[in-house]
Amino acid sequence: MENFVFQNPTKLIFGKGMIGQLAKEIPAGKRVLVTFGGGSVRKNGVYDQVKEALKDFETIEFWGIEANPKIETLRKAIQLGKEKKVDFLLAVGGGSVIDGSKLISAGILYDGDAWDLVLKGSEEKTLPLGAILTLPATGSEMNRGAVISRLETAEKYAFYSNYPVFSILDPTVTYTLPPYQVACGIADTFVHVMEQYMTTVGQSRLMDRWSEGIIHTLIEIAPEILRRQDHYELMAEFMLCATMGLNGFVALGVRQDWATHMIGHELTALHGLTHGATLAIVLPGLWRTLKQKKMGKLVQFGERIWQITQGSEEERAEATIQKTEAFFKSLGLPTRLSEAGIGESTILEIEKRFNERKVAFGEDQDVTGTVARQILENCR
Repeated sequence: MENFVFQNPTKLIFGKGMIGQLAKEIPAGKRVLVTFGGGSVRKNGVYDQVKEALKDFETIEFWGIEANPKIETLRKAIQLGKEKKVDFLLAVGGGSVIDGSKLISAGILYDGDAWDLVLKGSEEKTLPLGAILTLPATGSEMNRGAVISRLETAEKYAFYSNYPVFSILDPTVTYTLPPYQVACGIADTFVHVMEQYMTTVGQSRLMDRWSEGIIHTLIEIAPEILRRQDHYELMAEFMLCATMGLNGFVALGVRQDWATHMIGHELTALHGLTHGATLAIVLPGLWRTLKQKKMGKLVQFGERIWQITQGSEEERAEATIQKTEAFFKSLGLPTRLSEAGIGESTILEIEKRFNERKVAFGEDQDVTGTVARQILENCR
């Protein structure tokens, strides 16, 4: 196990009716900028609950943070926050709203263009941020990370801010989500765990089994969720899986990959494909390409998760990849570039972007532009 420092200051407030606790978590006298997505919170009752909870606060609302939040939209929120002199942010929505609000919380205190902060990669000078999660997927409610897009250049980059001060998770607000969004959220959670797990064997028995526990749970509940999305216990399990999958809990002292995400971000930037769907396409192709270096972990994963115990290591690893791909298919997600109408020109563009930026990803920093192209060829 490698050295690490771990701190997660986010207060997690979980359960039915807990949005009513909101007023207790924001200091009195704060001028609150409340950020939203496209308006689904008006239909599921969340907006009314938030308004009631904040009736004694001065609030300013900003609507329209889209999936894969765009800097072009976030600049408007930052300007509004500066004009109104807000000193607290509350993000109400899914991971995209929370991601965008992390940049807003930094941009309000920054004199220049907030895209500078995205290119810089991080910013610690921020306004305090709270969150009410409505779509489990990204884990943004309990981590520092965000991903911000720029429409005019079709770019998408990771950005790191401060942790939310608190996050409220009420499983009942997920009942009316579009099933495809739920499926993408399950895939996103699955791959988050894999980025921290599918590297090399023998690093930590504890981290392996914690990761495997999340994956076991997702596989077990996914078919039931697709049939019974309004089941409280199932959605509670899913929400907690998504949060625990990317709050540092399974990352302690282990090497991490993240190449699947970096390639997936490019597919979203270039084609607007939903993030979870890009991951379902890229992960099996990455495993096929890097099968030899990940062989030990693929075999372990196949035995512990899919009960694959027969055959050579090569055969067991291949069976593991096929079973994982079949799981994504069972969610109704594409697992090949051709299913999303993506061809050779996109593969070459992603290779070019990686090479121009001189970046390399993966646990050994060896997923260069050339390797990314090989991975995408194995996704066709």
